[in-house]
Amino acid sequence: MRELLLSPPIAFIIILTVSLVMSYFSSSLSFKRKQGEAGALTESYACGEEVPTGRVQPDYSQFFPFAFFFTILHVVTLVVATVPTETAGSAAIAVIYIAGALLGLFILFGRNN
Repeated sequence: MRELLLSPPIAFIIILTVSLVMSYFSSSLSFKRKQGEAGALTESYACGEEVPTGRVQPDYSQFFPFAFFFTILHVVTLVVATVPTETAGSAAIAVIYIAGALLGLFILFGRNN
């Protein structure tokens, strides 16, 4: 019986049923707005800031250098951490890889100045 209850389809059905029953009984606690009260529901949410009407075009010019920075650093960390220590040239490979990453970072942030 226990194996049957722990099988994925049966467990999914049990959890779904419990979730639906909890949702039904807790719906009386939810906020209900008055009839005809739309208010801010028709406006865009922008963390409390006024959003101009129309299409907003975000500026990603400052985002991409930092995204590339974190990508380069995470890849360098992954590669250097997984270089085998038993081989004689592993330290040299790690240093060359770090130097290449530093050169890439200098090029990345050198273009913005």
